Amino acid sequence: MASYEEKVHLALNEWQQKMQKNPSFANRMAKSIQCKINNIIPEKLHKIITITIENMIKAVLFGAKYTTTNKLANDASLQLKESYIKQQISIYQKTATVEGAVTGAGGILMGLADFPVLIGIKMKLLFSIAVLYGFDVKDYKERLYILYVFQLAYSSQQRRNQIYDLLKNWENYSIHLPRDADEFDWRTFQQEYRDYIDLAKMAQLIPVIGAAVGAIVNYQLIALLGETAMNCYRMRVLKPLRIQDQDI
Repeated sequence: MASYEEKVHLALNEWQQKMQKNPSFANRMAKSIQCKINNIIPEKLHKIITITIENMIKAVLFGAKYTTTNKLANDASLQLKESYIKQQISIYQKTATVEGAVTGAGGILMGLADFPVLIGIKMKLLFSIAVLYGFDVKDYKERLYILYVFQLAYSSQQRRNQIYDLLKNWENYSIHLPRDADEFDWRTFQQEYRDYIDLAKMAQLIPVIGAAVGAIVNYQLIALLGETAMNCYRMRVLKPLRIQDQDI
């Protein structure tokens, strides 16, 4: 019978191949449409949205209240760590589901309020996962890693390829990280995030079905983030035994 670590290696290898796939025709078409829409939006509005999301993420990413400590021993097995992590993902899924249903049922204004609240839920989950894997989230570089994991989960396939390569070579890349968060490419970050969730979240603003849509979409978005985060940290904690990337 395969050990837990061997099963994790297989799951990681499958995920890595998915991250390296070339964008499909549908992916390219969707990205092209979103780019055209973004080109129509006035530059002033782009700047406002970028600054809003940047400040929102910074407040969560660099907030002192998220410097939580690990309740597991450093030498805890990977299986035990991931058992706790899966529990956390489930808890955050339920929280996001309730939040999406409530704001979706509240009409357009409450539907719009879901956006910043959901970002906060996602960031808290990422902090919890990082800590349970044994990483120090007080470290500025670890917080930027969390930001890239977030971006990997909610990006087009083309952008996903680029971010995956960056995270795969994190040790080398982190040496050249920007000295502060102001140097991060916030414009690309917010556009990719908006483009990824726009269609799904817009349906949340529709009367009657908004509550159901909000609950389902939020549940799925948290599930995707949890899977992405687990595999990103697996690439680091399993490095001595990591299966080599294969050409796609």
